[in-house]
Amino acid sequence: MHPLYAPALALALAAVPQAPSQAPAPPAPSARAPVPAADPPLPAGYWPAARVDELLAKTETLRLAPDLSRLTPAEQGALRDLLEVGRILQRLYEDSRHPQALAAQDRLQKLDARLGSPPRTQRLLQLYRLFQGPIATTLDNSREPFLPVAPQTPARNVYPADATREELDAFLAEHPERSSELMHERTVVRRATAANVARDQATLQRHPALALLHPQLPPRLKALAANPDARAFYAVPYPVAYADAMVRAYGLLVHAADTVQPSDSEFAGYLRNRARDLLSNDYESGDAAWVTGRFKRLNAQLGAYETYDDALYGVKTFHGVSLLLTDEEATTNLRRALGGLQAVEDALPYPAHKRVREDIPVGVYEVIADFGQARGTNTATNLPNEPLYSRRYGRTILLRENIMKNPRLFAQEQRVWRTAVAEAHGNDLTPEGPFQRTLWHEVGHYLGAERDAQGRTLDEGLQDDADALEEMKSDLVSLFALLRMGPPPPKGAPPREGGLDPATLRSVQASGILRTLQNNRPRKDQPYGQMQLVQFNWFRERGLIEVEPRTQRLVLHYERYPEAVQSLLKEVLALQLGGDKEAAARFFERWTQWTPEVHEPLAARIREAQGARYTLVRYGALGEQDEE
Repeated sequence: MHPLYAPALALALAAVPQAPSQAPAPPAPSARAPVPAADPPLPAGYWPAARVDELLAKTETLRLAPDLSRLTPAEQGALRDLLEVGRILQRLYEDSRHPQALAAQDRLQKLDARLGSPPRTQRLLQLYRLFQGPIATTLDNSREPFLPVAPQTPARNVYPADATREELDAFLAEHPERSSELMHERTVVRRATAANVARDQATLQRHPALALLHPQLPPRLKALAANPDARAFYAVPYPVAYADAMVRAYGLLVHAADTVQPSDSEFAGYLRNRARDLLSNDYESGDAAWVTGRFKRLNAQLGAYETYDDALYGVKTFHGVSLLLTDEEATTNLRRALGGLQAVEDALPYPAHKRVREDIPVGVYEVIADFGQARGTNTATNLPNEPLYSRRYGRTILLRENIMKNPRLFAQEQRVWRTAVAEAHGNDLTPEGPFQRTLWHEVGHYLGAERDAQGRTLDEGLQDDADALEEMKSDLVSLFALLRMGPPPPKGAPPREGGLDPATLRSVQASGILRTLQNNRPRKDQPYGQMQLVQFNWFRERGLIEVEPRTQRLVLHYERYPEAVQSLLKEVLALQLGGDKEAAARFFERWTQWTPEVHEPLAARIREAQGARYTLVRYGALGEQDEE
């Protein structure tokens, strides 16, 4: 928070209740609720039962319920408030992805209640929970509405739903001074209609604290109100676009901070800073407190960070909450083991080397509950993404142990591995390889270019290709660093710091190949799938991966691993440093080819072997049980 307006902010927020009432969230749909004998018909637009069942038959339920008994009473109380913040931001996330999401969910819940919770509506509610909205990813990787809503657009609900990239580009070309406003990572872009402007003015009147925190907005809205133009665009910060939700979350976070203060004053300080961040739309104070804090048992990722859901420009961040329980012993051991990052940075194949922090705030955690963009089986997080903040304060790495080491999830990975590769490689993959590769992937975000040669952030220069390139860079840095460590030296030679034993190194290499395997051709708006396909095709061209003609299984030439990784890493770093959007587009066009003779047979075998295609995560802290 900026000191300039701190005293006035305190006065303006004094009237905001610290723990505002919040209507209880609807219970999670039960997979097998008591139901009548037959399903009644539903109105048009709801998927038929057969289509819903096709996806749910490929869905596995995973329940996360760490033991919370070691939390103090103060921490237990704070956790209750944080879970409520998660519920608020969950709904906000769904709303930001589709303009009709919340209304469609409300109609479905009322329909379910009126009909007595028949199987068909219960399964539709389960599908909504799985996909966090009314749009499903089908088995062939297309995106389709399963409730009566409009199809999803690249604009999601953070730009006007009918806005096109061409229309916005033309407006920005005519009004370049508006770029920082419209392309800000935490603003909602609107058409400058009289109704939109009046609604935002009413929000500022209802919440005067927001007008105080965003003094440039009232005069801008006044000018727009005097001359509305549906062809023009303007943007409002997230706390104005989602004012009621943000104010409720603010109160709950302040109450949680006061509650946890006796048990963990540093965590309490972080929560207070983050509460103010949500209203100021400036995350610096919260990020600084988060990254540099040394919390005891609880940690929380709170806010809008990742841009993966923005399919129009790839710059808007979406909200998420991850509530975590620290594994103190594993965290202590891991921090002791990490080191030597400057040597890795200096060895990267690009010219713009930098000084990096070597004391990384990394932690091993059990997931208590995830919400919004954070929900799912995400294994690790490295935040914040803002280059300025990461340079000033560093980043924090959150490793989710009860996901990374979940035996059911690893068994699925092993089935895919063994169906894809030649029999000789079947035992190369062990749980330690994916753990090490994931850890070093997150470390990889610290390394390499943060800005292009023109001084722009990578998002500004590379736009919707920035995420795919950044994730690919971190994949490759993890392999580059771990390959450099290599196996321990021969007996009698001096020990090598951080060396991997041969079995772990081979498992890391296997995990790097597994990472590239696809069960369907990825869409352009799937940055992870795009960068994984690039790696597969590059590794194949470099001879690391060979498709055996008779069996169509993959033969791996591990001796070619270092050259294949380093050559692709050099290319990716050059694209990031160059900041040339057109060059990045040509690169992805060249390396995301999908052929029926190679990729499709492999994808078909993976689909058959992997069993479940989707994972529905339930949380004990929310009172959710396993599917009966």
